[in-house]
Amino acid sequence: MTTQNKNDSTCCPKFDPLPWDDKTFEWTDKKFIRESVFTFFYIPMNFSHVMKKLNEQVTKAGAEIPDWLCLSDHTSRWNMDLYLAVDRVIAGAENLTLTGTFYCKVYEGPFKDTEKWIKEFEAIVKSKGYKQKKLFMWYTTCPKCAKKYGSNHVVLLSQVE
Repeated sequence: MTTQNKNDSTCCPKFDPLPWDDKTFEWTDKKFIRESVFTFFYIPMNFSHVMKKLNEQVTKAGAEIPDWLCLSDHTSRWNMDLYLAVDRVIAGAENLTLTGTFYCKVYEGPFKDTEKWIKEFEAIVKSKGYKQKKLFMWYTTCPKCAKKYGSNHVVLLSQVE
């Protein structure tokens, strides 16, 4: 994302987990643009390049990124689709919308805990009487900003029914 100024090494806003932790949202035609990231055994290889491209498209359109929301859909060991929330249709981008009920839970810690988080999340979703349709992950800050803030929040968000 864009840096506030050249002397500020923070490129991601500080994440507030309270509005997202253990919450359910109803989205109707929530706007996103989508782009793919090449991954090697789930490790993103060109993430920053793709984020720069998405940010340039948003900036060129004069659009905003609500909540700096960027969902990751790990489609295979070799691909991850990014869904960047936007406030309007972006010319030249793959525009799409998400509609439905979405449940989310915030986790904090190292990425190596992802498998543990997913198992816990799936159990919580089931205990709430939901059936999980589609799981997304939201890496709320880049590694550099996570280190600067002293926390690495990851949001698991699932479309549920």
